[in-house]
Amino acid sequence: MSERKYFGTDGIRGRVGEFPITPEFMLKLGWAAGQAFKRDGHRNSVLIGKDTRLSGYMFESALEAGLSAAGVDVKLLGPMPTPAIAYLTRTFRASAGIVISASHNPHHDNGIKFFSADGTKLDDALEAEIERWLDMPIQVCEPAELGKASRVDDAPGRYVEFCKSTVPNEFTLDGMKIVLDCAHGATYHVAPKVFSELGARVSVIGADPDGLNINLNVGSTHLEALKAAVVGKGADLGIAFDGDGDRVLMVDRDGSEVDGDELLYVIASQRFAEGSLKGGVVGTLMTNLGVELALNEIGIEFERANVGDRYVMERLVANNWVLGGEGSGHMVIRDCTSTGDGIVSALQTLLAVRKSGKTLSDIRLGMSKLPQKMINVRVSQRFDPFSRDDIVAAVQKAESDLGSSGRILLRASGTEPLIRVMAEGQDAEDILRVVEELAKVVENSAA
Repeated sequence: MSERKYFGTDGIRGRVGEFPITPEFMLKLGWAAGQAFKRDGHRNSVLIGKDTRLSGYMFESALEAGLSAAGVDVKLLGPMPTPAIAYLTRTFRASAGIVISASHNPHHDNGIKFFSADGTKLDDALEAEIERWLDMPIQVCEPAELGKASRVDDAPGRYVEFCKSTVPNEFTLDGMKIVLDCAHGATYHVAPKVFSELGARVSVIGADPDGLNINLNVGSTHLEALKAAVVGKGADLGIAFDGDGDRVLMVDRDGSEVDGDELLYVIASQRFAEGSLKGGVVGTLMTNLGVELALNEIGIEFERANVGDRYVMERLVANNWVLGGEGSGHMVIRDCTSTGDGIVSALQTLLAVRKSGKTLSDIRLGMSKLPQKMINVRVSQRFDPFSRDDIVAAVQKAESDLGSSGRILLRASGTEPLIRVMAEGQDAEDILRVVEELAKVVENSAA
């Protein structure tokens, strides 16, 4: 990934109006993607979906023009969750899918994610091919060969039915009271239908997008409003999505946060108990050590991948396993769908809870998270923290201080100009001290 000019760990992302998140670049990107995705002997088509950001309209039009210039048909889905584009790309037999979204970021950011014809994130080779075309001048195809554009009006209904199909026909949420937080994002018009049609009594917050309020004090990165709603309404639990719907976190009936590590444990442990878990579980370098210890204790193999759902998927495919995820709420459940899907992951969690006969509170008690602290250090430009001698020396000292009972992780964010500094161990005070000291070294080194 270090050789990429534009792509990070999850597509291309940045502030609207600042290169490369500009209309001019998106026009060129649409043309370059069209060239890279063309398949000989086919009338090629690409799906475009977006979240609820105001800037999505501008970039949708620019991408559409670029794809048309490359001779590729475009199907416009409108505001839809990221995983819905992955699903619909497969069902329409499209050449690729494009999502206009900056996920959990504020409205002033936006970005582009791509899906292959199989509904999976692009591999490095395809991303490199798109970047190769980006370095070439646009050549518009013959007028008779220009791509056509059309809108898919029934996209929300198709996706709602798909989500419901990922649980057994007899599965019902009758008697369960749920609060949904849609982050004023792409799930606002589909998630309430999914859970209410499965029988739950649904209350909804964060479902009034205005183009500017996506992720604003709501959603999986701001759980305070959901916690208050769950407790205030006496709900059984709350479910929070991020702006584009590929992440999910939950809130227990008492207002306690249930993060992606715990949701992963809930699904894995129940599937293992009933004999339906295929293989082991993949987490990431950021996954709490408590998950690994708890899964190992009941006999489930655990493996760590690099941070990013694409790398979780790579290890799942390599091992022929089906379940993996991240603490942020990105989960990959390969026997249900081809990418991280917040609604599907929530349904699989609720299925596990129902089958266990326990409450979410009880089933999550099977694992204990170790104290973990992370500080995001903002830098003027991304760099490999281990390329700096002062940082390497500080990490070595921190590892010596923690000994075998803890671990240190430093990594550059793939989507933002941040260095993430994380420590984990047995003693919360030691962990806080170590992280603050390391963060200060990184901050000084980046100055």
